[in-house]
Amino acid sequence: MAYRIDPATDRRYIEEFRQTPIGQHSPGLMRVLSVMRQDPTGRQVILICRKPFREWVLGEMPPRREDPIAIEDGPIFTSREEAEWEVFRRRWHKLTGEAINLPFRE
Repeated sequence: MAYRIDPATDRRYIEEFRQTPIGQHSPGLMRVLSVMRQDPTGRQVILICRKPFREWVLGEMPPRREDPIAIEDGPIFTSREEAEWEVFRRRWHKLTGEAINLPFRE
């Protein structure tokens, strides 16, 4: 049986990701991220780099990979880490039904 995110026990990894979206992660967070990176519908929120090292937007992969990626008009992120945080928040909400109402970093 495939692992599913359990908000009650996996919520503790939210802060770990928020503080370190890129880099080394604990085994528990790596497990959560592995689940978040798989979507049986084929639709997946993704990062799109518009200007290398300076500008990112979000998009959505279509179920059929030959179809075009839907690119959002905004927000425009000037930090990859902040963009990764938004992807995490959206995927968490999709998988758990819970909204994460925390800014990237305080």
